[in-house]
Amino acid sequence: MIGPIHRFLAEDHIRLEDLLARAIAGPGGFDLNAYGEFRAGLLRHIGMEETILIPAAQSAGGRDQLPMAAKLRLDHGALAALLVPPPSLDITAAISAILSGHNPLEEGSGGLYETCEHLVGNGVEVLLEVLRNAPYPRLKPHVSGPGILDATRRTLTRAGYDLDELVSRGNH
Repeated sequence: MIGPIHRFLAEDHIRLEDLLARAIAGPGGFDLNAYGEFRAGLLRHIGMEETILIPAAQSAGGRDQLPMAAKLRLDHGALAALLVPPPSLDITAAISAILSGHNPLEEGSGGLYETCEHLVGNGVEVLLEVLRNAPYPRLKPHVSGPGILDATRRTLTRAGYDLDELVSRGNH
């Protein structure tokens, strides 16, 4: 049974996927407004999971019941790293490839959302309200120039990804 936190965060996944699709399909290249909304939304979503959802579940006794948390945190770091350079087809393909494997870990049966709802029990509605009121992050400008893609590649490697492989998967 899908609970309210699961529904809220899964709907946010859909909203983010739509924003990314709009950003890529912009006339003459990227729709930078849609990409900016996507970037802010994804960072907010990651923040909700990292600073609200996972800690609440762990406080409710779920340290040992969230085996996926370490993998999700690595994915979140990889996604955040991909949001630093300016958008490109390669960057957005890599983001799409990571999200295609990441979102099922959160939404699937026994995934993060279901497990967290189970752990917080009667506190679900309070936690949902905290999630709904989570602020959007203050965005820093994109960083370009020598070295930024090398730094991004290193972060992806630590998370178990190869940028070239992600680009190839995300473009298909």
